[in-house]
Amino acid sequence: MALYSRSGRPRPQSGGFELASWYFMRLSGVALFVLAFAHFSLEHFLFDPSQESATWIFNQRWNSLFWRSFDWLLLMMVVLHAFLGMRTVTMDYLKGGRRAVALTALYLVGAIVFVMGTIVVMSVPLTMPS
Repeated sequence: MALYSRSGRPRPQSGGFELASWYFMRLSGVALFVLAFAHFSLEHFLFDPSQESATWIFNQRWNSLFWRSFDWLLLMMVVLHAFLGMRTVTMDYLKGGRRAVALTALYLVGAIVFVMGTIVVMSVPLTMPS
């Protein structure tokens, strides 16, 4: 008997990576909703977006380890959720050698985007307020 989520996608019965991915997609969807809502609320209700610039983000917001970590977590949840979703689509619609090539390219692009995002968020030097 297959168990179905409300989305109609069956929960993998085999366990292992497929089951972990299945659970991660559901949990990361909830986490993304909370993180994105918090990000939007903070950026648009507490601060005036017309007054902020990239300089403000570097000098004020990313000068706090908390906000830097928050933004990195949001970025990484989006990247992981998106690439696991693309992996699911690839596994559903491609077969054989085309699947292997597509998954290899997907994993490579995912790793590059993950590393680049981490470098951007973590390499901005912390500055002391004037």
